Parts: sequence; C-alpha cells; structure tokens
Amino acid sequence: MRWDAQALNPAPGEQGANSLTAAAPAAVPLLPLAGLVRSVSTPEFAGVTFHEVTAKSVLNKVAAGSRMPFEWTVNPYRGCSHACVYCFARKSHTYLDFDAGLDFDSQVVVKINAADVLRKELAKPSWGRQQVALGTNTDPYQRAEGRYRLMPGIISALADSGTPLSILTKGTLLARDIPLLKHAATQVPVGIGISLAMTDEQLSEAVEPGTPGPRARLKLISRLREAGLPCGVMAMPILPWLSDSDEALDSLFSSLAAAGATGVTAGALYLKPGTREWFMQWIAARHPELAGRYRRLYGTGSYASKEYRTWLAGRIRFFKARHGFSGSQGFSHRDVDDPRGEEAAYPEGSLPAARAGHPSGAAAAPQPTLF
Repeated sequence: MRWDAQALNPAPGEQGANSLTAAAPAAVPLLPLAGLVRSVSTPEFAGVTFHEVTAKSVLNKVAAGSRMPFEWTVNPYRGCSHACVYCFARKSHTYLDFDAGLDFDSQVVVKINAADVLRKELAKPSWGRQQVALGTNTDPYQRAEGRYRLMPGIISALADSGTPLSILTKGTLLARDIPLLKHAATQVPVGIGISLAMTDEQLSEAVEPGTPGPRARLKLISRLREAGLPCGVMAMPILPWLSDSDEALDSLFSSLAAAGATGVTAGALYLKPGTREWFMQWIAARHPELAGRYRRLYGTGSYASKEYRTWLAGRIRFFKARHGFSGSQGFSHRDVDDPRGEEAAYPEGSLPAARAGHPSGAAAAPQPTLF
C-alpha cells in the first residue's frame, strides 16, 4: 500500500480519493506542530503516526552548564517507535503537547528537510566545525529511518563540511550506512556508539519492544569493527533484579568482547520525571513482586540508592576486567573513585577522537563534571 495514500492531514493539493482526511483524536497533536506538512499512518507501522514537519533549524546548541562532551546535536526525529519503557527522553515529548507515555512511542515527528537545512547551517562562515552528536535524544535509526532516509544526507553534510560526528543508536539500520560512514571517517573524526545492556532476548522484547534484539545488535557491532570503524557500547540501563545478576553481567560483557566492542560503560536505570511514571506503571503490571522494591530503591529521586550503585559499580568493574575492558573507559565526567563515574562515561570509540590536523575531536575537550 502506497505511503502517500495514508496521509491523515494531506498538504494542500495532495488530497485525493485514496487519502484519509480524518484521524482519530489520539493521532493528532493537541496544538499544531510548527512546520507541519502532513500526518501519516500506514499498516507497515501499525499504531504509529508520523508527523512530517519542515524545520527552520536542526543544529541544537547544548545548554550552557550541561557539561556534555559536545556542544551541538542534531535530532531528525522526535518520539521513538523503539518504545523503550525506560527511555530518559520521554518528558521531551510533552513540550510538543504529547504525553510522555504512549504518545512518545506512537507519535513520531519527522524533520523531513533535516539534511538540506543542516547543509545551509554548516555553510555559514560562523560555523566552527565543533563535534555534532546524533542520537542524544531519540534514536536516529529507529524503524522510520528505513522509509525517510534522513541519515545519509546528514552524515554527508557533516563530513563534507569538515565537522566531526558521533552516532548513538540501538538501530541495526545503521548497517545500511556503513560504506558512507567509512568514507566519512576519511574526512573527519567519527565516533559510533551502540546501546546494548542485556543479552536476554525475552527481557529485551519486554522492555524495548520496538528495537532489534540483542543478537542483532551484537552482529552490528561486529560488522562495524570488521569495517574498521570504532564502536563503543553504552550498556545502560542495567535493571535492578532483572539484568544485574552475575550471570547476566558476565553474559553481557563476554558477548561484547566477542563482538569486538572498542569500549564499554555501564550503569543503573535512571528514572527522571516522565520516565519514572511510565516505567513504574510497567513494573507494576509486568513484575508486581518488584514494584515495592523499586519504590524503596529509588525513593522520590531519579537515581537508585548509593548503596546499590556502589555495589553495581563493583560488579561492573569485575566483569569488565574479566573480559578485557579495563582501561578502555574513554571520556569520563567524574573521578574514577566515584560510584557514578562509570555511568557518566562515554566508552572508547563512541566519540570522535582528535587526530593530527583536526583538533576539533571531542577527545581534545576538557573533562567537565556532568552530575
């Protein structure tokens, strides 16, 4: 069935006999989205509505004082069909008058002109070619990227302008762009990070139902390394009582080592407002025996107790050493003796490394404190 025939709100001149001119109330935003061209629903993505918008700008300046190891980001999508129940970015959807729960999973905003706008912004004389991070809010390789193909134009625009770039994703669609990334890496420093925190396929399907499973992501790591590209792994979140056993951690780190990951960092589940409510609802429904334990572990905050985090940091250090990841942590935001230091680190390979003649890689930046 043709994608164009599924427009819920067609642009002027598009409406025809095959167009759906009305949508259920849940499929449209409460307030008009800036630059909205049309909203699209298709059986290929059952339950998901795509709101195609034209953006005026796609380069986002990281807020002063955030202490991130990069100053600029690009997010071609808002909302994410990966539907991870623990996703820290859920609350950002409320800024669009969507909710942080089901709407985040099913109402996806697509910046259809992202690559063209980015090229214009990078061509400005004022652009300093600082690193640009992709995938900092929602996944740039979620399933819709197979349809919209925004990332090839974005990667090319960055590389052609001499701008270092990094990508963080769970999406195996990244494999499509390996040849492009290999070429980009000859032009600018490139960092690639894969998010993978468990090897249990059933648990993954339950907590991140829209993502490729762990085996598929491990294969992607191997393909990236075979292509000569770096690949750090963000093994987050480790879920208390679900993926923090010695057996689970040993399986995770041994699998990452076998796949060839250049570095790994890991940390406990983080429950900021917006995410907390959605995750706690999921725990109560799927693991009611753990609901009270999670409430006590997290109290009224976003972080697990200091005792738990200290214990988990010790287990992570043990299994990283067992599988050859000691000394491969990479960029850290905190002192190594702090139990939160592991969680605040970027693994080796996930950020573009500075190299001779190109001082703008992230490794050249000072190491600030994130938390």
